[in-house]
This record gives sequence, C-alpha cells and structure tokens, in this order.
Amino acid sequence: MNTFYLGIFLIIISGSFIGLFSTGVTLTSGWAFENIWGLGSLLALLLIPWPLALFTLNDVGEIFKTTDAKIMIITFLCGIGWGVGGIYWGKAIAAVGMALGISLLTGLVNVFGSVGPMIIYSPQTIITKGGIILIAAILVMIVGVLIISLAGKQKEKELSSDSENQSSQKKNVSLWIGLSYCIISGVLSALVNIGFIYGTPIAESAINQGNVSWASGFAIWALIFTGNYLVNIIYSLALMVKNGSFQLYFKKSKTSYWLWALFMGITWPAGIVLYGIAANMMGEYGAYIGFPMMLLFSVVAGNLAGVFNGEWKGTGQKSRMLMITGILVLFTAFAFLSYANKLL
Repeated sequence: MNTFYLGIFLIIISGSFIGLFSTGVTLTSGWAFENIWGLGSLLALLLIPWPLALFTLNDVGEIFKTTDAKIMIITFLCGIGWGVGGIYWGKAIAAVGMALGISLLTGLVNVFGSVGPMIIYSPQTIITKGGIILIAAILVMIVGVLIISLAGKQKEKELSSDSENQSSQKKNVSLWIGLSYCIISGVLSALVNIGFIYGTPIAESAINQGNVSWASGFAIWALIFTGNYLVNIIYSLALMVKNGSFQLYFKKSKTSYWLWALFMGITWPAGIVLYGIAANMMGEYGAYIGFPMMLLFSVVAGNLAGVFNGEWKGTGQKSRMLMITGILVLFTAFAFLSYANKLL
C-alpha cells in the first residue's frame, strides 16, 4: 500500500480514537468528572507513551542526551500548555455553549496548530497553490463543524423543553469571558502539534541512533504526553480534594467504570501516536495536513458515536439534515486536504 494512503488510513483511526476516548465520561454516572478524567489520564501516561518509547527505541536516555536541552524543555512545556488548553476547553463550552464553542475552538486549534506552524517553519509554502488550498480546506472544515454544532443545538431544542432555562443560565457568564476561554484553549490546545513539529530534532536524534523513522516520534510524545497528563492528573486530584470525590472510587464503583477508564487511557494517547506515525508517512508537510485531518475525523467519530448511543432518537428532520450536511461538508474538506498534501 502506498505510504500516503496508509497514512490516511492511520489518520482515520487516529481521529476516531480522539473522537471516542472521552465516551466513558458520559457512561460513568456514579463517578464525578474528576474520577474518570484523573484515572484515565494516569493510565494514559503509564500505558502508552513511555512503554512505547522504552520498548521500541534504542536507549531513550542517549536520544535525550544527544538532543539540545532547550528543545526538550520547550517540547515538554508544549505538553503542559496542551493540558491547560484541555481544561479551558471545558470551561469554554460551558460558557458560550456547544454550537459556538466547538466551532470557535476547532477553528482556532486548526489555525494555530496547522497554519501557524507552517507560517513559522515554512512561510514560503503559504503562498503556493498547496498552501492556499490547505487554508481553504480548513475554512471549509470550520463551516462543517459549525453546521454540526447547529445540528446539536437544534437537537437540544427538539428534545428538551428546558432550552430557554439553559440559555438563560449560560448568560450568567459574560460572553467576553467565554470568548477569552475559547482563545486560551484554542491557542494552548494547538501546542500538541507545535510541540511535535518543534521536537523534530529529537526524532532525528533517534533515527541517527539506528531507530526506524516511524517510531522516532515516540521520544517526542513521551515528553509531550508527560506534560499534558501531569496537568490533568494534578487538576483532577485538586478537584477530588475540593469536592471529596476520591471516595467514589470505592463507594460507587463498577467494573465497567474501570474498563471505561482503561479505554480512555489507551485510545487517548494511541490516537495521537498514530497521528504522528501517519504524519511521517505523508511526507514533509504531513504534520500540517494530517493535524486538521485528525481533528476532522474526531468530530465525525464523536458525532456518529452519539447517533449509535441513541442521542438522536426522537429528533426531527431539521436537526438530522443539518447533521448529514455538516458531515458531507467535512468530507469535502478532507478531499481538499488530501489534494493540498499532494501539491505541497
């Protein structure tokens, strides 16, 4: 199979994992958010990044030793920023609502995670045909996400008689504060891709020591994931102390809850790792093209999961048509992204 198409296949799996990893949050009602999120983050840190790096790479310590310390520090800090961005993601959605929040956040993450690094590291490509099509694809993708968000909002109106009450509650938070949360989250969440691109010398050091190219990025992810998950673990522990929810692990525990935490701990980092492998397979500009592709499939997977879980049962034709239209627009954006990758 052509490496480009294999990369696309891995991107689809990657995006699906990212879109589905938080499913357990809605299916562990006996636990507080911080219980499932904290345990999932801990498992994600322990199960994927460091075992992958230690068991697939030759002498990880030597790889880090032969890499500029500044590069490793900044790569690690990108992971911390990504973790903080995830916390503000939730705050942004709560403040401005799902429709506006998801649209703004996805747009900002795309701009700062794909176009931003291209402007910094390869500015000449922006004015090429491939660069212009990349920007156009991201704009089309934002339109698709907006349509899907509107479909979700329409669904809520059709299923809930309390929509007016919910709207009034959201007004308790200033719109400007909500928008500031979106900007903070959008910028910081994009650091996962910026860190991956900035940490390229770490992967080069791994290759120089005889490691295969597809695994070279594992050394980068070990640093980025450590920063991200430590933020989430500490944040979750703080909430457990504040809310007294640590005891829920013992008082309201089910086997399925622990399995959902395990699912989160595997799919969350695995999705990002697969993206990194795919980006390397897609050529020199794979990290710029693959990142929005991954986000695109995460949106599709997350919404399709909602369909299979019965979230759209009892909805009307308007919301369903909006959803179908949004998904079709996203696949149009995917076609543009694929074409842009071939031109760059």
